[in-house]
Amino acid sequence: MASPTLLTPTSKLKSLPPIKSTKSTTITTTTIPQPRRREFLSFVATAAVATLSSPAWLFPLTPAACAASDEEYVKETEEIINKVRTTINMDRNDPNVASAVAELRETSNSWGAKYRREKTLLSRVSFRDIYSAINAVSGHYVSFGPTAPLPAKRKARILEEVETAEKALLRGR
Repeated sequence: MASPTLLTPTSKLKSLPPIKSTKSTTITTTTIPQPRRREFLSFVATAAVATLSSPAWLFPLTPAACAASDEEYVKETEEIINKVRTTINMDRNDPNVASAVAELRETSNSWGAKYRREKTLLSRVSFRDIYSAINAVSGHYVSFGPTAPLPAKRKARILEEVETAEKALLRGR
């Protein structure tokens, strides 16, 4: 039994009317002068000699691409430590707590991105402890929101890690 809504094919196909274009288009081509083979080869040879004659290709990293100096690491890590302390100790009813958490998160993300890849810093006690503290603080605020208070145990652990990192920084570790 066929359904009244069932579509059935017709035996006679209707052809569609052809598409008529109202506008005639003409394509004009312009030739771009190509450099000669001799000019190209001389350019490539000059570039190769200039590249191979300087030792820059042996050391592709520029000083700006490398991480900053030890003094800059210490300075920026101290700034992170101060921001972590002030943000953790803020009252949750303070109207500036959300902006302080956002600022801490932005600063800690840039700090982590800058120093995470440095193999010389990965073994430092200060780096390990402050990185752990930043992860704990960021994880808490991401999960529970910027106005949620830190539990006492987590706050004590974070402050202890921050203090250990600060002592290690003073010792150059």
